[in-house]
Amino acid sequence: MILLLTAGFGDGHNTAARNVAAGLARLAPDKATRIVDLSDEAYPLLSPIVKSGYQAMITRAPWLWGKFFQNTAKQKIDRRTDLVVGGFERALDELLRREKPTGIVCTYLMYQGALQNLREKGRTLPSVFTVITDSITIHPLWLLGPSDRYYVADVDSKAGMTARGVAEKDILISGFPVHLDFMNHAPSPPAREAGRILYIPSTGERHVKQTLDALRPLLECGAHLTLPLGKHFCRLYHIVTRFVDSLPGASIDVLGWTPEIPRFLQTHDLVICKAGGAILHEALAAQCPAIIDYIVPGQEEGNAELLVKHDCGVVTRTPAETGTQAARLLANDRTEARRMKENTRAHSMPDASLRIAQDVLTHVST
Repeated sequence: MILLLTAGFGDGHNTAARNVAAGLARLAPDKATRIVDLSDEAYPLLSPIVKSGYQAMITRAPWLWGKFFQNTAKQKIDRRTDLVVGGFERALDELLRREKPTGIVCTYLMYQGALQNLREKGRTLPSVFTVITDSITIHPLWLLGPSDRYYVADVDSKAGMTARGVAEKDILISGFPVHLDFMNHAPSPPAREAGRILYIPSTGERHVKQTLDALRPLLECGAHLTLPLGKHFCRLYHIVTRFVDSLPGASIDVLGWTPEIPRFLQTHDLVICKAGGAILHEALAAQCPAIIDYIVPGQEEGNAELLVKHDCGVVTRTPAETGTQAARLLANDRTEARRMKENTRAHSMPDASLRIAQDVLTHVST
């Protein structure tokens, strides 16, 4: 059995765990897997509160999270005495005794210290694999414990890892483990000269309203807008409804939770989204240029840097700038969007989940 350890702080960690598990299931359907949020196991009462606070902080006070991220990156954490690591250690020890896994895949950075503590106390550990869910900006906590292999999304992240002393042979540039559906090419929808925009909102209500208003001229000229609201559906429902009602006849699709994100990314000319590790690498996998309208300080800065560096996306600071950039990409029959789409081809790894799963299985079976 292979154990996948994750945590519900942001979407990227859980997304990575689910997709690696799906890759393992496809390549080795008889191999049992289990995804565990160890923060829930260690702190069943506190974990939901902390997760809710984290979500509120990155939405309402991102600067505060940025300071926390920077401080924890600078300070050397004593994993042997840290109370949080100690809680994870106890929960992990019990989990290992109960499940007896042949391999552990970590998609969250706080568990490495607990693994190292158990090893130093004489606990025999199975093979450990670490999926780094962010690019370029690699937090030191990822390297606090043992790992037989690190999976990174890109060359720049590998360089950052080797600079921190990780042996090159222990790092595999696998790409971010996106959904297996990205390997299936979605059929193109009917041509729409004015363009197709995918907007995945995650910012505050005022920012979302202003962004929609900035896109209004494009929609009035015939562009199509797809709005998957997901977990933000209730929070943004009234804002989106009022906007749609103000544009009768416009081509707008509003959705709640949907499994169609891979298809949407493959069939739209651009995506407007935050700089999350999962969504930006999904955009690369689908070869869809990104307008990044929100960056969580610290952990997401490297993700945005990766796309901008390779001219696969742009960062905007205001809703008005988002509208301007969308118009620029879609102008002249989407000339700029097409050019950026070509740039994404070199960085598209839609089979990343299978690459990681195959490497894990090779290690576990030897």
